[in-house]
Amino acid sequence: MAERLQSSFRDPCGFLYTRGGTLYRQVNRAYQAQYDHLMTSGLYAAAVKAGWLIPHEETDAQPGLPDLAYKVIQPERVAFISYPYEWSFSQLKDAALVTLALLRRALEFNMVIKDASAYNIQFHRGRVTLIDTLSFDFYEEGSPWVAYRQFCQHFLAPLALMAHTDVRLSQLLRIYIDGVPLDLASKLLPAKTRWNLGLSTHLHLHARMQQKNAGKALDSTKTRGRINRIGFLGLIDSLESTVKGLNWKPAGTEWADYYQITNYSDAAFDAKKALVADYLKEAKPETVWDLGSNNGEFSRIASEQGIETISADIDPAAVEQNYRIMCSRREKHLLPLVIDLTNPSPDLGWGNQERDSLTRRGPAGLVMALALIHHLAISNNVPLLEVARYFAALSEWLIIEFVPKSDSQVQILLSSREDIFPDYQRDRFEEIFKQVYQIVRADPIEGSQRTLYLMRRR
Repeated sequence: MAERLQSSFRDPCGFLYTRGGTLYRQVNRAYQAQYDHLMTSGLYAAAVKAGWLIPHEETDAQPGLPDLAYKVIQPERVAFISYPYEWSFSQLKDAALVTLALLRRALEFNMVIKDASAYNIQFHRGRVTLIDTLSFDFYEEGSPWVAYRQFCQHFLAPLALMAHTDVRLSQLLRIYIDGVPLDLASKLLPAKTRWNLGLSTHLHLHARMQQKNAGKALDSTKTRGRINRIGFLGLIDSLESTVKGLNWKPAGTEWADYYQITNYSDAAFDAKKALVADYLKEAKPETVWDLGSNNGEFSRIASEQGIETISADIDPAAVEQNYRIMCSRREKHLLPLVIDLTNPSPDLGWGNQERDSLTRRGPAGLVMALALIHHLAISNNVPLLEVARYFAALSEWLIIEFVPKSDSQVQILLSSREDIFPDYQRDRFEEIFKQVYQIVRADPIEGSQRTLYLMRRR
């Protein structure tokens, strides 16, 4: 039986569905001419070769809705679907630049990208990739880019806010899943951005034009203006240079230099890495979620073994560093994400089912929670049993590090508050977690007061 994806309902050209656990995309007859041109013109081959478009195979699988179907294709499966509000600054910036590069390449084949949604972009095998094969349409000489406003709302506005106001404003994308309203971005940006030609044109002036024409019936040949191919390329050039001019340096946050200030000795650090590697070999997970990963030092123990690894942290600076390392090393099995475990990504969108919560995108094969439990239990007052139950909902296997109250990092947390945590002791930690898990291994980390555990859900 075909099961249509909850997020795939807006495009009349086709939709995604699963049958027997296999993902398919139905191409409707309404998109026949565009699909044929995409495939025969050379655009598909060029985009796939560049790594910008998800590869697919045509298949004889039964369509989800046979009366509408032209073809059924089977796209290459993405290991993990992430969302723009979970990306670091450079992840969103790279996604914007690939969108523009793909638009420029499409013009060479007399096509354009009709959608500039950040949700159409994923990080696949370490590369920024468009996953919506049906995003291409025919280019018509003189027509404006129909996705211009969407690009500005999904990419340019949040990037400008992150670069010029506060990097945490990326979380506006979690509230406005159709993109940050341009009038709001214009109000939040500092006055100096009005002297930037690109931001002045594509954000501030664009926002004023939207407000001026709000509620009016628009004639695209008059209000939006005609634009020839040279003008279209000029628009791409302008957007590209504006995006490239936006920068953010990952510094000044609590965890940006975590491994430079940690209380680990080199021996303890190496001992912990060796234990994690041993535990992974014993559990043999296909996927790992490293929660509270900082810059991904321990995530890479898994990803370098070819395990698909989500490397998540609350700190945008740490995740930015992690992503830059990933790019410099051309890593294919690691995905850094900005995730707040005390408020993880919820179900969002139409019917609360269009964008899946973090939990619904699981389960993972194994969760790693290293140097994390004291932040959840002490900084955020989450009871240990609640922590255990949540981790058990995410995966069968757990690697967790217990950091005792005598540890200097916990002492820092307790220095500014009353110790109201009688259960935060190693024996009580084990007793509570045994309600949910079997403790497979427990090893002291050499050169520290900490203990590492390998647990399996009961």
